[in-house]
Amino acid sequence: MTITLNDNLILERIAPYHAPALFSAVNSNRTHLSTFLPWVPHMQSVADFEKYIANVEELYQQKQEVSFVILHQQQLVGRIGVHYINHQHLCGAIGYWLIKEAEGKGIISMATTAIINYAFEQLQLHRLEIKAATTNYRSLAVPKRLGFTHEGVLRQAEKINNHFLDLSLFSLLKHEWIKHST
Repeated sequence: MTITLNDNLILERIAPYHAPALFSAVNSNRTHLSTFLPWVPHMQSVADFEKYIANVEELYQQKQEVSFVILHQQQLVGRIGVHYINHQHLCGAIGYWLIKEAEGKGIISMATTAIINYAFEQLQLHRLEIKAATTNYRSLAVPKRLGFTHEGVLRQAEKINNHFLDLSLFSLLKHEWIKHST
């Protein structure tokens, strides 16, 4: 499954053949990504990404997650998806990351917009969340730009590099998105 955003930007559902490119992207951006992502130190080989992709596929089959790679000019530059999908409450969480060289080009905002549309239209969700460290200013800008509501701060909610980080919690309801995007 692919979602074409423009001539240069495509979201493609994660598949086993993405493992080498995912490893390469993470491996060449370790310092950048490990500042806010706890899993980076654990991804040390292509085989680690093959296991990750197998797990993502299992979650997809269980309708609990949908993950995409972000391809910019046919190069893998990040990942985005909806996870923690709860079908009883019709909610899920958006997560994303981007290599350093791809920042500042609007890629995550465009990709997040596409994922929001996918989640509300295809998955029929009612509520989406985004969490970001209170010091991750680039990541915090995305939900603000896209009309999410800041619900508060989860104190010391994520342990990264032996430090606890506070997380800002943002939410968006389907009817708010419809109003925001018209």
